[in-house]
Amino acid sequence: MLTEETKVNITAERLHKLIKDKLVLAGLPEEQAEETSNHLVYADMIGVHSHGAVRVEYYSERISKGGINTNPQLEFEQTGPSTAIYHGDNGQGHFVVNKSLEDVIRLAKESGVAVVGISRVGHTGTLSYYLRKIAKQDLIGIAVTQSDPMVVPYGGAEVYYGTNPIAFSAPTAGNDPIVFDMATTVQAWGKILDARSKGNEIPDTWAVDASGTPTTDPHNVAGLVPIAGPKGYGLMMMVDILAGVLLGLPFGSSVSSMYHDLSEKRNLGQTFIVIDPSRFRDIEAFKNDITQTIDELHNIPTAPGFDQVYYPGELSLIAMEKSQNEGIDIPKSIIDYLESNEIFINSSDHKGIFAD
Repeated sequence: MLTEETKVNITAERLHKLIKDKLVLAGLPEEQAEETSNHLVYADMIGVHSHGAVRVEYYSERISKGGINTNPQLEFEQTGPSTAIYHGDNGQGHFVVNKSLEDVIRLAKESGVAVVGISRVGHTGTLSYYLRKIAKQDLIGIAVTQSDPMVVPYGGAEVYYGTNPIAFSAPTAGNDPIVFDMATTVQAWGKILDARSKGNEIPDTWAVDASGTPTTDPHNVAGLVPIAGPKGYGLMMMVDILAGVLLGLPFGSSVSSMYHDLSEKRNLGQTFIVIDPSRFRDIEAFKNDITQTIDELHNIPTAPGFDQVYYPGELSLIAMEKSQNEGIDIPKSIIDYLESNEIFINSSDHKGIFAD
């Protein structure tokens, strides 16, 4: 576990500068490094440390070895009144997807609904980051994305699908939208990485070892397990079809590994489905009803051991407010790396899918 000796409390501004400087050192142009840093700091601020600063060394190594196209030729190809493909040219995923939002939001407002596939990008990080921006435009957002094959399908003994996350957002009458972001596994792979970096065990319901036996050692993970057995397995399949097969990209066990060869492009896919609620009813009435939903959930009597009923995703917002006021706790080893002059210290290249 993180102790006073193994963690550093740091402001979001300082963490942002350290991350940006490291990405620029690795060869990422400043504009792209700025946006990637925005995203990674956001992830740490909401408590999703698995998608924050812990990823910088991996990104930096891939950038330095050519596995990220640092000069992508981005193209928005509208394929119908409300459909499009945003060609990412294997650019830095956080930057490319954030860049796509301008066109995604515009199309949704013009057509009432937008279904946009983001084709051929690197790892895109936390979906809630993008969906929060969509909801701020008074739109409903749904996003799905591919990830590395690392999940044992229900009834199987070999990995096939990735953690294949799904996320949702909607505007409210207040300043903060509701945002819900989840992996279709019991836990995301990044949470395993986070446990490794902090020296923590994991619950025995998250993953299995090479024999298929549940494990609490994050270093012995050979496969993650889907949420709710066959139900999570079905959601993984849905995501893979919407974010991979639909866009003509590699799918299933053919999705590229994060670590196999850091000089190769990843060709990942992500899909947004964005709805303009004003096409269905008065937008202010809609937002008021979402806020009423939140209030009603908060007023539900709590079960033993709970002090509050939160809406899905609310704890991330609470974590962000705490980070703004109290700083962010980051493992000292990560800060030491960020403050060093090295692009990377511990290479991830040509490791297996369950590498550090």
